[in-house]
Amino acid sequence: MLHIINKSPLEKNSLDTCLAVAQDGGIILLIEDAVYAATSGNAAAAKLSAAQGRLKICVLGPDLEARGMADRLLEGVTRIDYGGFVDLAAEHKCQSWL
Repeated sequence: MLHIINKSPLEKNSLDTCLAVAQDGGIILLIEDAVYAATSGNAAAAKLSAAQGRLKICVLGPDLEARGMADRLLEGVTRIDYGGFVDLAAEHKCQSWL
């Protein structure tokens, strides 16, 4: 399952809820303001690092760059482009977290 999150973890609890219910082997894709969660110094960074053993964590690179956070990406998080986003959406069932 591809879990798509677009809200900052400081704004909504979507990431926490997703991490609580996502099954092992799933993929979390952080887009828009959710990319802040995958940056060093963010309160959600430890939660994402802990989840990396059971979930693949991805961020949309253009959103990360637009927010000036490209140099703060957590180790082990995969940066993808728009084409990669389309590929993931085509290959997996999708759950968007609002």
